[in-house]
Amino acid sequence: MTMGFWLPLIVLCSSLFTGLIIFLLPEDRSGLRTLLNMTGATVKVIGVFAMAWGVLAQGVDYEVRFAMGLGFDFLLKVDLLSLAFVSLSSNLWFLTTLYAVGYLEGSPNRSRFFGFFSLCVTASTGVALAGNLITFFIFYEFLTLVTYPLVVHQGTPQALAAGRTYLWYAMSAGAVLFLGVVGLQTLAGPFDFISGGVLAAMDQIGTWEARVVFTLLICGLAVKIAFVPLHGWLPAAMVAPAPVSALLHAVAVVKAGAFGILRVVQDVYGKDFASQLGVLDPLAAVVVATIIFGSLRALMQSELKRRLAYSTVSQVSYIALGAVVLGPLATVGGLAHLVHQGIMKITLFFCAGIFARSRNIHRVDQMDGLGRTMPVTMALFTIASLGMIGVPPVAGFVSKWYLAQGGIQAGQDWVVAVLILSSLLNAAYFLPILHRAWFRPCLGAPGDEMPEAASNGAWKAPPGMCRIFEAPWMLLLPTLATALFSLAAGVFAGWEWSPLGVAKIISAGRGAFP
Repeated sequence: MTMGFWLPLIVLCSSLFTGLIIFLLPEDRSGLRTLLNMTGATVKVIGVFAMAWGVLAQGVDYEVRFAMGLGFDFLLKVDLLSLAFVSLSSNLWFLTTLYAVGYLEGSPNRSRFFGFFSLCVTASTGVALAGNLITFFIFYEFLTLVTYPLVVHQGTPQALAAGRTYLWYAMSAGAVLFLGVVGLQTLAGPFDFISGGVLAAMDQIGTWEARVVFTLLICGLAVKIAFVPLHGWLPAAMVAPAPVSALLHAVAVVKAGAFGILRVVQDVYGKDFASQLGVLDPLAAVVVATIIFGSLRALMQSELKRRLAYSTVSQVSYIALGAVVLGPLATVGGLAHLVHQGIMKITLFFCAGIFARSRNIHRVDQMDGLGRTMPVTMALFTIASLGMIGVPPVAGFVSKWYLAQGGIQAGQDWVVAVLILSSLLNAAYFLPILHRAWFRPCLGAPGDEMPEAASNGAWKAPPGMCRIFEAPWMLLLPTLATALFSLAAGVFAGWEWSPLGVAKIISAGRGAFP
């Protein structure tokens, strides 16, 4: 057995073994727990880099295949699409682990938290590397099970209620997805993911049956990507600690749903065959409704993390938009946004966690003058917010530009209108935050000793009291890295190995981009 066999297993198991060992550690072994966490994350990053070098520079085929019976194979396989997702997952896991160690310092049940945290990343890695639909389904459902303890980690009634909501949504969707997987295996038999779509080359597949199976598969994936009206679990899950929120929104659950839709549309059906079946237009309608609805709901939220959660409902659907718009440039934009949304949104949740942990700030109306007291953190929040709006040169502008160009290319001009409306709504719920933070007088943190409290729980600081107070380096350094990456991904978008450049390579390798 060569490294083509062992390396994907090393990448997968680096977080699996880390998590299993951490479960056994007593709470007071924080130093050893941190060492294990960072070692596992480092091994995964190095392993992914080695796979990327092997695939892109040396043409190595990485594949792990085991027969499971009934004609099904457990298959891990590295292609360009899986490489993009697993690269995002591994690098953001490293940064989120560093952030989580600082964020949870002194908190109870850290061994349980970091154990499930590592298993969650293992599941995301498995989703990324899955070479067929059966393997994808196994890791997709494993992701549900290991994420639940993270959502309910704090053990409050609100957290437990959010966990129940998440399980009801996720397990119901899993059952629907299973029906779709079984139906597809019945129609087409076992098969591996193939660029351009497996079913497109199968003449025996009936049109009606193919439409039904497509609907089941998309409905099963719609919960994790948070399509309307199946999005309700995502805002509720914001009771989880900030590192969990960052992981859910940037790497794990919602990205697994988006990645699954890319696989179904591009590698199971093929975009052209799906278009011939007439299933892309209804999916596009759901995507557009989700983009607009998520932004409108974000406008109504006064709690910062809930506003960011509804922003995710909207923003992740851009990835699906790239899958349903027929123009090749839209495919590039959707693939680039798989990375761009991750690095921008994780920056926002890192900042929200810093505000909550350092200053006990949870609401938008508590953020007055925050740019004066936490200028570095607020500057990083500003970069990511402008990227979400689509202001150049941050990464979000690049994604939206290519999505719009793809819509024009395909004669689907409605895409441009949707993106303009969405960007205006993005501005409507992000710019007021930035105005409060940079242009209003500062507020003190709730609980500080001041004689007169404001109605929002904070106090108005008198002149001279706006002292700079930044977060510890373990919280600030990962946030700085992701914010700078968000900016660099836009500034250096023309570089061959930027997220956009990689998206072009992926699309060209799939015959979708010249």
